[in-house]
Amino acid sequence: MTTPRAFIIRHGETEWSLNGRHTGTTELPLTESGEKRIRATGRALVGDDRLIVPSKLAHIYVSPRHRARRTLELLDLGCRDKYPWQDTQTPCDVRTDAKVQVTDDIREWDYGDYEGLTSAQIKEQREKAGEKVWDIWRDGCPGGESPADVTKRLDRLIRDIRARFHDEAIGKSKGEAPISDVLLVAHGHILRAFAMRWIGKELTEGVSLLLEAGGVGTMSYEHRSLKEPAILLGGAFMVDVVEKAA
Repeated sequence: MTTPRAFIIRHGETEWSLNGRHTGTTELPLTESGEKRIRATGRALVGDDRLIVPSKLAHIYVSPRHRARRTLELLDLGCRDKYPWQDTQTPCDVRTDAKVQVTDDIREWDYGDYEGLTSAQIKEQREKAGEKVWDIWRDGCPGGESPADVTKRLDRLIRDIRARFHDEAIGKSKGEAPISDVLLVAHGHILRAFAMRWIGKELTEGVSLLLEAGGVGTMSYEHRSLKEPAILLGGAFMVDVVEKAA
């Protein structure tokens, strides 16, 4: 019987993710190490006998930020159609008919006044202003988004996934169910928030989940029921690059 899944992948390492600077709207390239790790993730986790089977992907959602789009390219899924941001299709071994949708619903949290700052810098700034210790899940970002803002767009995205791809497939035999797995490529804070909203938890409860740069996670359901969304712990991976000695 079919239980649809939603795979989440955080973009590869950038200079700012490496040194802990909050990166929302700023466009940054992946580091060389970040690109290597994503290629390794694609080799390890994408394939007919791997976690993410390209032929079973119904749809791909990706953040509009360059670092997320580049990450999707490096995963080498073998998309039949060209990526929306490219003028021509790059020749590849076609492995999936999934459509790629660029959506602001999965862009990173808008950090507003905290864009480009580290947590230590934010803490120091707030202490000087006599403000309480910052918790993004409770306080949001001045000049940026609140937890309610983020919840609104994530809930809209989750409804879209379930209505378009999961509702029709869940609980049906594999021969009867349409292709239903989806993939989301985005960012650290927004994907952690996505996981919380997937299982119906309020962001203000606090999010004790981690997803490192290049990390992968899996959302699914218990008992083949759309009313019982769950985080599949056995489907959360991150692949490290092992450098060979020269």
